[in-house]
Amino acid sequence: MTSASLNGTPGEEATETTLQQHPALQPVYPFSAIVGQEELKLALLLCVVDPTIGGVMVMGHRGTAKSTAVRALASLLPPMRVVVGCPYNCDPARPSVNCPFCSANTSGRRNRSSIERAVPVVDLPLGATEDRVVGSLDIERALVDGVQSFAPGLLARANRGFLYIDEVNLLEDHLVDLLLDVAQSGVNVVEREGISIRHPARFVLVGSGNPEEGDLRPQLLDRFGLHARITTITSVADRVEIVKRRRAFDGDPAGFAALWEKETRKLQRKLKAGQKRLPEVILNDETLIAAAQLCVALAIDGHRGELTLCRAATALAAFEGRDATSPADIARVATLSLRHRLRKDPLEQGGDDTRIQRVVSEMIG
Repeated sequence: MTSASLNGTPGEEATETTLQQHPALQPVYPFSAIVGQEELKLALLLCVVDPTIGGVMVMGHRGTAKSTAVRALASLLPPMRVVVGCPYNCDPARPSVNCPFCSANTSGRRNRSSIERAVPVVDLPLGATEDRVVGSLDIERALVDGVQSFAPGLLARANRGFLYIDEVNLLEDHLVDLLLDVAQSGVNVVEREGISIRHPARFVLVGSGNPEEGDLRPQLLDRFGLHARITTITSVADRVEIVKRRRAFDGDPAGFAALWEKETRKLQRKLKAGQKRLPEVILNDETLIAAAQLCVALAIDGHRGELTLCRAATALAAFEGRDATSPADIARVATLSLRHRLRKDPLEQGGDDTRIQRVVSEMIG
């Protein structure tokens, strides 16, 4: 039995469709009950508060609760309202201007029918073709009705939710590049087989991988907002606690969830308040200067480092209920934001994390 199965849902094979259609068959392990993995949990929470951070790349050994944490986090979020019949999960209050369905059904917009739906967590399998990911011509309708029609892909299902890619480092580079482009723009553009369509595709991209199987190319890795490194827990007490919680969950999922209901509700309120507060948080010059100086000191190429540091610091302040950022926020998110942007230094003995923390302590304290 792996740590993931101990620390969350049984195995890693459940699909988003199964979870939505048969929630009782696959209860979600409470996010608050996950033992350890604080770095991963913080990275996911920050991306929920501010999805513009750019998603999370999670590297860790097999069985370290990576997918469990993503599914558990999605279950924290309140159900979202979607337009009835819209394959892109549009918000009835603010349908996307890029949505073909909602744009074609403009009559009675104020009275548009809507339903509640769980926040989607869509798995992208390694063998997925580009057509399945972005969408393609609806062959069945073309053959039966003689009409060219678009069949939405996984990116449409992931809109307003999470797109999770396990073993992203084994995915073909052109697909990773495509996914990162869409995640950044929030729009999927498909032009093929006589079809030209644009549709909304805003999602939190979470990729995970095993470091033993290799890294993404630096050009792709740099485009993820945050990079969390997950290690197997070595504390005997924590490992014992993982087993106890997993066995309790297996024995009575509903009862176990009820035990963590108070913590779950508390975290839900904190996330909701953070999302609401985010636009009002002041990113002051002191914080901006600290971010820029840190990137210069670490010789970070480009400006994605500063942008990510500032977005993550602002999200952290919002999540913790503060009205303004400080250089201390930069210090707390520095490793998550910069470890995958460093130039490799063969003379550095302590590793990337040690290098970042040393510079942070010298500059920020």
